[in-house]
Amino acid sequence: MVDEAGDREEISNVAIIKEVYDNENAHETFEYELERALESECSLIIIEPSKLGDETSRWIAVGNCLHKTAALSGLAAITTGLIWGDQPYICGPLGFISVISCGLYTVSWQFDPCCQYQVETDTSKLPHVELLAVLGPSSPTFLVRKDDSRRRILHTTITLVALGISAWRVYQAFK
Repeated sequence: MVDEAGDREEISNVAIIKEVYDNENAHETFEYELERALESECSLIIIEPSKLGDETSRWIAVGNCLHKTAALSGLAAITTGLIWGDQPYICGPLGFISVISCGLYTVSWQFDPCCQYQVETDTSKLPHVELLAVLGPSSPTFLVRKDDSRRRILHTTITLVALGISAWRVYQAFK
Protein backbone atom coordinates (compact mmCIF):
# COMPACT_ATOMS: atom_id res chain seq x y z
CA MET A 1 0.00 0.00 0.00
CA VAL A 2 2.83 2.41 0.82
CA ASP A 3 4.49 1.69 -2.52
CA GLU A 4 1.34 2.68 -4.43
CA ALA A 5 1.17 6.00 -2.61
CA GLY A 6 4.84 6.60 -3.37
CA ASP A 7 4.24 5.80 -7.04
CA ARG A 8 1.32 8.24 -7.14
CA GLU A 9 3.50 10.94 -5.59
CA GLU A 10 6.23 10.35 -8.19
CA ILE A 11 3.75 10.44 -11.07
CA SER A 12 2.20 13.63 -9.70
CA ASN A 13 5.70 15.14 -9.86
CA VAL A 14 5.53 14.92 -13.67
CA ALA A 15 4.29 17.83 -15.76
CA ILE A 16 2.94 17.26 -19.25
CA ILE A 17 2.50 20.32 -21.43
CA LYS A 18 -0.11 19.17 -23.95
CA GLU A 19 -0.21 20.51 -27.49
CA VAL A 20 -3.80 21.73 -27.53
CA TYR A 21 -4.59 24.76 -29.68
CA ASP A 22 -7.86 25.91 -28.18
CA ASN A 23 -7.36 29.68 -28.56
CA GLU A 24 -5.27 32.30 -30.34
CA ASN A 25 -2.78 32.57 -27.49
CA ALA A 26 -1.94 28.87 -27.27
CA HIS A 27 1.84 29.46 -27.42
CA GLU A 28 1.68 31.86 -24.46
CA THR A 29 -0.39 29.27 -22.59
CA PHE A 30 2.28 26.64 -23.28
CA GLU A 31 5.01 29.00 -22.01
CA TYR A 32 2.99 29.75 -18.87
CA GLU A 33 2.51 26.03 -18.20
CA LEU A 34 6.25 25.47 -18.65
CA GLU A 35 7.04 28.27 -16.19
CA ARG A 36 4.66 26.76 -13.63
CA ALA A 37 6.22 23.31 -14.08
CA LEU A 38 9.74 24.72 -13.69
CA GLU A 39 8.81 26.68 -10.57
CA SER A 40 7.11 23.65 -9.00
CA GLU A 41 10.38 21.70 -9.50
CA CYS A 42 8.82 18.68 -11.23
CA SER A 43 11.19 15.75 -11.64
CA LEU A 44 10.12 15.26 -15.26
CA ILE A 45 8.63 17.78 -17.69
CA ILE A 46 7.22 16.54 -20.99
CA ILE A 47 6.81 19.28 -23.61
CA GLU A 48 4.59 18.27 -26.55
CA PRO A 49 4.59 21.56 -28.54
CA SER A 50 7.63 21.18 -30.79
CA LYS A 51 8.39 24.91 -31.04
CA LEU A 52 8.49 25.35 -27.26
CA GLY A 53 10.47 22.12 -26.88
CA ASP A 54 13.05 23.30 -29.42
CA GLU A 55 13.37 26.73 -27.79
CA THR A 56 13.81 25.18 -24.36
CA SER A 57 16.34 22.65 -25.66
CA ARG A 58 18.38 25.42 -27.29
CA TRP A 59 18.29 27.52 -24.12
CA ILE A 60 19.57 24.58 -22.05
CA ALA A 61 22.22 23.82 -24.71
CA VAL A 62 23.54 27.40 -24.54
CA GLY A 63 23.82 27.15 -20.75
CA ASN A 64 25.59 23.80 -21.04
CA CYS A 65 27.96 25.27 -23.62
CA LEU A 66 28.84 28.19 -21.34
CA HIS A 67 29.41 25.78 -18.44
CA LYS A 68 31.66 23.51 -20.51
CA THR A 69 33.54 26.46 -22.00
CA ALA A 70 34.24 27.85 -18.53
CA ALA A 71 35.39 24.49 -17.20
CA LEU A 72 37.49 23.37 -20.19
CA SER A 73 39.15 26.73 -20.84
CA GLY A 74 39.83 27.00 -17.12
CA LEU A 75 41.46 23.57 -17.06
CA ALA A 76 43.49 24.49 -20.14
CA ALA A 77 44.57 27.76 -18.50
CA ILE A 78 45.63 25.92 -15.34
CA THR A 79 47.53 23.28 -17.31
CA THR A 80 49.30 25.71 -19.64
CA GLY A 81 50.04 28.06 -16.76
CA LEU A 82 51.73 25.28 -14.82
CA ILE A 83 53.56 23.73 -17.79
CA TRP A 84 54.62 26.89 -19.65
CA GLY A 85 55.07 29.39 -16.85
CA ASP A 86 57.27 31.64 -18.97
CA GLN A 87 54.59 32.08 -21.67
CA PRO A 88 51.62 33.94 -20.16
CA TYR A 89 50.14 34.72 -23.59
CA ILE A 90 48.89 31.11 -23.69
CA CYS A 91 47.26 30.78 -20.27
CA GLY A 92 46.15 34.44 -20.05
CA PRO A 93 43.52 34.34 -22.82
CA LEU A 94 42.31 30.91 -21.71
CA GLY A 95 41.84 32.21 -18.16
CA PHE A 96 40.05 35.28 -19.54
CA ILE A 97 37.69 33.08 -21.60
CA SER A 98 36.98 30.98 -18.52
CA VAL A 99 36.17 34.05 -16.42
CA ILE A 100 33.90 35.56 -19.09
CA SER A 101 32.05 32.26 -19.65
CA CYS A 102 31.60 31.64 -15.94
CA GLY A 103 30.43 35.23 -15.45
CA LEU A 104 27.87 34.96 -18.25
CA TYR A 105 26.63 31.65 -16.87
CA THR A 106 26.35 33.09 -13.37
CA VAL A 107 24.50 36.21 -14.49
CA SER A 108 22.23 34.64 -17.11
CA TRP A 109 21.62 31.03 -16.10
CA GLN A 110 22.40 30.39 -12.46
CA PHE A 111 19.10 31.74 -11.16
CA ASP A 112 16.98 30.49 -14.07
CA PRO A 113 14.93 27.46 -12.98
CA CYS A 114 15.54 25.93 -16.42
CA CYS A 115 19.25 25.45 -15.64
CA GLN A 116 18.37 22.63 -13.24
CA TYR A 117 16.98 20.55 -16.10
CA GLN A 118 18.66 18.53 -18.83
CA VAL A 119 17.12 17.34 -22.08
CA GLU A 120 16.83 13.56 -22.12
CA THR A 121 16.79 11.97 -25.57
CA ASP A 122 17.05 8.33 -24.46
CA THR A 123 13.54 7.35 -23.37
CA SER A 124 14.81 4.21 -21.63
CA LYS A 125 16.52 6.43 -19.04
CA LEU A 126 13.31 8.27 -18.17
CA PRO A 127 11.99 7.64 -14.66
CA HIS A 128 8.36 7.22 -15.78
CA VAL A 129 8.45 5.04 -18.89
CA GLU A 130 4.78 4.07 -18.43
CA LEU A 131 3.77 7.66 -19.25
CA LEU A 132 5.11 7.32 -22.79
CA ALA A 133 2.12 5.18 -23.76
CA VAL A 134 -0.22 8.04 -22.85
CA LEU A 135 1.59 10.53 -25.08
CA GLY A 136 0.77 8.87 -28.37
CA PRO A 137 2.63 9.35 -31.65
CA SER A 138 4.08 12.80 -30.92
CA SER A 139 7.80 13.27 -30.28
CA PRO A 140 7.92 15.47 -27.20
CA THR A 141 10.91 17.02 -25.45
CA PHE A 142 11.75 15.46 -22.09
CA LEU A 143 13.32 17.59 -19.37
CA VAL A 144 14.72 15.75 -16.36
CA ARG A 145 15.53 17.65 -13.18
CA LYS A 146 19.13 17.24 -12.05
CA ASP A 147 20.97 18.78 -9.14
CA ASP A 148 23.49 21.18 -10.67
CA SER A 149 25.07 22.54 -7.48
CA ARG A 150 28.17 20.34 -7.79
CA ARG A 151 28.80 21.35 -11.39
CA ARG A 152 28.39 25.05 -10.53
CA ILE A 153 30.85 24.68 -7.67
CA LEU A 154 33.22 22.78 -9.98
CA HIS A 155 33.28 25.32 -12.79
CA THR A 156 33.45 28.27 -10.39
CA THR A 157 36.39 26.70 -8.54
CA ILE A 158 38.19 25.89 -11.81
CA THR A 159 37.58 29.44 -13.04
CA LEU A 160 38.92 31.02 -9.84
CA VAL A 161 42.04 28.85 -9.89
CA ALA A 162 42.54 29.61 -13.60
CA LEU A 163 42.12 33.32 -12.93
CA GLY A 164 44.67 33.16 -10.12
CA ILE A 165 47.27 31.26 -12.15
CA SER A 166 46.72 33.40 -15.26
CA ALA A 167 46.96 36.64 -13.30
CA TRP A 168 50.10 35.41 -11.54
CA ARG A 169 51.77 34.42 -14.83
CA VAL A 170 50.89 37.74 -16.47
CA TYR A 171 52.16 39.62 -13.40
CA GLN A 172 55.44 37.66 -13.47
CA ALA A 173 55.90 38.41 -17.17
CA PHE A 174 55.50 42.17 -16.74
CA LYS A 175 57.36 42.74 -13.48
